[in-house]
Amino acid sequence: MDPEVISNFLSEQREVAPEDLQARFLTIEDYWDRKLWHQLTDVLVDYFNDSASTSQRLPLFQRFILGFSEKINQLKFVALGLLAARECSDDHERLTFLTTLTEKVNKPSSQDAYVYALVAASDVKLRLSDYDGARRDLDKAESILDTFESVETEVHATFYRINASYYQAKLDFAAYYKNALLYLACIDLKTLNPQESESRAYDLSVAALISDSIYNFGELLLHPILDSLANTEHAWLRDLLFAFNRGDLAAYNVLENNLSKSKILEEHKTFLWQKISLSALTEAVFRRPPHDRAMTFATISNETNVQPQEIEILIMKALSLGLLKGSIDQVAEIARINWVQPKVLDMKQIDNMRLRLKDWDSSVNQLGNWIEGVGKDVWAA
Repeated sequence: MDPEVISNFLSEQREVAPEDLQARFLTIEDYWDRKLWHQLTDVLVDYFNDSASTSQRLPLFQRFILGFSEKINQLKFVALGLLAARECSDDHERLTFLTTLTEKVNKPSSQDAYVYALVAASDVKLRLSDYDGARRDLDKAESILDTFESVETEVHATFYRINASYYQAKLDFAAYYKNALLYLACIDLKTLNPQESESRAYDLSVAALISDSIYNFGELLLHPILDSLANTEHAWLRDLLFAFNRGDLAAYNVLENNLSKSKILEEHKTFLWQKISLSALTEAVFRRPPHDRAMTFATISNETNVQPQEIEILIMKALSLGLLKGSIDQVAEIARINWVQPKVLDMKQIDNMRLRLKDWDSSVNQLGNWIEGVGKDVWAA
């Protein structure tokens, strides 16, 4: 890099920069002259993250940063490239830019930066509806991530966010749910603005409800992201999740009219009824003590509002999904349940468990008193 050319370029950029940012160019040029690459990188990252720098990101990256890219932290180099890529005129130009960036950091010593750039390129492919290309990039990134003992949280967060976007586009709700929660686990929720938090909570809630493999919402119900729906037009969705969790058919019937507010929930209305019926069944079993879980079909029908002729199918569905374990006596029309899938409890359910523990404690005391009375002198306390 010709020092005079660089000096003139930085002077030009300083003159067109906002007045309050012009002094930074003197620092940038000073660090470059003295080959203080670490300090220079940090100043550039700080400058690129300033919203006032948007028009200068691309020229600075292409005419300045690329010249010493080998000398700086490759992960930060990619981070600068991603910020510069935002200023490309369209996604086609952006993809070309990111593809070149990805190839540049594809070295054994910078595989974390390679994954970071590769995943960003897959995000653009998603927007261009190149789902196969995006999937190939994401699979390649995942295979490399699996070999790392540790990696910067930002790399994992970006991977999970874009992987979730892919599965959302493909309507794979269970995979979206998993990856979206992993993404949230990698970030500070304070970095999301209220609109982003609400949108993420809404999408997660819908995915949890209409997925045919998610019947335990515990992780979402305990996640603070769900509070983003409180006091919004989507507050009913949060209430609906809690109703499903406790198998509350009465609450579902009250909230059911809101399903028309979401096209995809309205389309899955029949499935949602089946799902709340399964939840009501598991809740009915859970409320009973372990020694009293032989339930007649008539009892189950009464507690789940499912037609008697459909009870056997409902129980078989719960058994096949692993929500319950037990057996069915078809002749006597009795279901004998010996296990129910654990789930997150709300305060009412916790209180019911407290009462059951009190009853159990009382029964144990009565048994102890009876044994002591019958055993008399033989009984050793």
